[in-house]
Amino acid sequence: MKKIILVAFFFIGLSVSQAQELKWYTNVKEAITVSNKEKKPLMLFFTGSDWCGWCIRLQNEVLKTPEFSKWANQNVVLVELDYPRRAPQSDEIKKQNNELQQAFGIQGYPTVYFAKATVNKEGKVNFEGLGSTGYVAGGPAAWLAVADPFVKKPVSMEEPKKSKKSKKA
Repeated sequence: MKKIILVAFFFIGLSVSQAQELKWYTNVKEAITVSNKEKKPLMLFFTGSDWCGWCIRLQNEVLKTPEFSKWANQNVVLVELDYPRRAPQSDEIKKQNNELQQAFGIQGYPTVYFAKATVNKEGKVNFEGLGSTGYVAGGPAAWLAVADPFVKKPVSMEEPKKSKKSKKA
């Protein structure tokens, strides 16, 4: 009986840890499709994963934490745009990442851009920048405090107000 209970706890723990696992897209067009379907902005993470010390630190202190996982699953579609020195990449991914680096004017790593994207009839992608950040000291709470305003929708000033029906005498 004890073995059955232990096995049950093991599988419950395994399913909970998998539920928090994040999906990082490397193909930006695939991520845009998901972003538009789920109505969530993109979080574009420009990184040098195998050589950039601040990128590795951001990964370890924030992006691999349960707090970030919960926040990301609720708020954004994650895109990793990597510029490694040793890890192999396909020519297609290298080309895509270099084009996005130029389009966003990335000059240092890590840079995290929040954006909404649309694809027009000709297949051209248009990005609407929502804000950017990089490494923020203080762990996940400090980083999320900086990132959160970029993904929260402000209340539109153009929304029609509910009108009160006038009573005729």
